Amino acid sequence: MATTLPGALVQPWYTQKRWWVAILLCAVTMIGYIDRLALSVVAPVVKREFGFSNEAYGLITWGFLLTYALGQLFLGPVIDRLGSKRSLSLGVTWWSIAGVAHAFGQGVGSFLAARAFLGITEAVNFPAAYKVVAEWFPRAERSLASGFITAGVGIGAIVAPPMIAAIIVGFDHLKAIGWSPIDGWHAAFIIPGLMGFVWVWIWNRWFHPVETDPGLEAAERELILADRPAVAPAERRGYGAELAAYFRGMRYWFRYRETWGLAAARFTGDGAFYFFAFWIPLYLVEERGFDLLQVAWAAALPFVFADVGSFFGGWAGQRLIRGGMSVDASRKTMIWAGALCVPFALPAVWVDSPVLAVVLMGIGVMAIQVKSASLFAVPADLFPPHAVATVWGASGAAGSLAAAFSQPVIGWVIDTWSYEPVFVAVSLMHVVSALCVTLFVRRIEPVRLKEGAVP
Repeated sequence: MATTLPGALVQPWYTQKRWWVAILLCAVTMIGYIDRLALSVVAPVVKREFGFSNEAYGLITWGFLLTYALGQLFLGPVIDRLGSKRSLSLGVTWWSIAGVAHAFGQGVGSFLAARAFLGITEAVNFPAAYKVVAEWFPRAERSLASGFITAGVGIGAIVAPPMIAAIIVGFDHLKAIGWSPIDGWHAAFIIPGLMGFVWVWIWNRWFHPVETDPGLEAAERELILADRPAVAPAERRGYGAELAAYFRGMRYWFRYRETWGLAAARFTGDGAFYFFAFWIPLYLVEERGFDLLQVAWAAALPFVFADVGSFFGGWAGQRLIRGGMSVDASRKTMIWAGALCVPFALPAVWVDSPVLAVVLMGIGVMAIQVKSASLFAVPADLFPPHAVATVWGASGAAGSLAAAFSQPVIGWVIDTWSYEPVFVAVSLMHVVSALCVTLFVRRIEPVRLKEGAVP
């Protein structure tokens, strides 16, 4: 049944604080993606400097995704108990430190350690952000709010290539004339790493829980809370009790086939996006002969498409619900629409035109984000707010683990054969992912809690 949102229809969006919260979530996701994609743009430079093979580069990216997966799996309950404000403050602070640490890399081992540190700290971002969505947005608006978060991925991926390339070229020039003590690739990690500290300052000053936010109008507060079940505050316990509660919570939520379905959907789908995010700059340099400045625009273009997909997917999902379609039908329609368009990326590896290849990859990434805007909102549709970060983190961990262990394999396949088998695989993965949602999640509606103590 569609949710009626009279306040959202009457008042302009910029007078409603929840949409500014969505913008902040978009911004922090953008910053996180600039930090994680800095290595992708710097990769051709450090590969030459340190003699990395594609397989070694795949191992370094494996380190990020492995700890990112473990962080999503184990930090979800911690986020649920710390709360979204503290969790994002701590997470962004530590991943900013991790981003700067890349500037001190001296080889595979040190870059692997820095990536692993970045992975586990960035794992806070999505579970905590979607916890905020569950707390701040009525059900009908969650796909659009989710679109803001996934748009941050695209904006970060758009900004990162030209920004990092400009930093490298600019600081190399400054060092050549004696005005900088560091090379461009060092600065390319340090400068983006500092952006997170600014965001943390704004977040801590401006963000508050819905119930106590002094800047929230009474009508908007009522609108938000009317669509959210009341949850008793969690009691504070010692470390041993919290650890035991964590394992009980994981066991409890994995009693639901919906949790397994979300995990399977992420396991079979997430690796495709990480391939485009981590390997496009290298592909353009090694296979298409691009230089660093050409990569700056070409590697960003697919993620312009990604942002279109994020906002369109979120807007279309909300439009379908407001038009009378059920949440279940809306989410599944958009998930399948995106999944069936991802294979448009496949011809990119065969066409002669580099520009057409970039555009085709952009269409594929756009389709992934159309799908993700609805898929990523599903945990908040199914589970109570206090469990969203746990379930979202567990499913995200499944996706990141699959992507992690695929990274060295991707490098080995490229070194041994070519990029073609990889393009074939990533183009078909999201169809399998959408099928997992259809088979496991029969109805996207609040689950009926099973017998036993609810964590």
